[in-house]
Amino acid sequence: MAKYDSQLDHIFAALADPTRRAIIDRLSRGTATTSELAAPHDMALPTLLAHLAKLESAGLITSTKVGRVRTYARSDTAFVPVQDWLGHQSDLWTRRLDQLDTYAKQLAKERANET
Repeated sequence: MAKYDSQLDHIFAALADPTRRAIIDRLSRGTATTSELAAPHDMALPTLLAHLAKLESAGLITSTKVGRVRTYARSDTAFVPVQDWLGHQSDLWTRRLDQLDTYAKQLAKERANET
């Protein structure tokens, strides 16, 4: 887990913005040019480019430039640290809730035996 800490911070910070999540959602359907990504958003191009830069610096997307056209793609491995972390959290909470359930059943059984 420790090796992902700063990487997770960057990923979650990048995903904190709804515009960036919309861009990731769009790129999950395939590559897109800057113009294609800008079309559904009512914002200045420099603002959109800042969003794309944040996603790229977090490793969530990659870009290639051919001539004057820059094309973006979602990184295939970008979400591995997030999936690992969420899996760990899920396992942790499942164990804790199982322990709580066991304890609650034990208490109920003890109280039933007292009467």
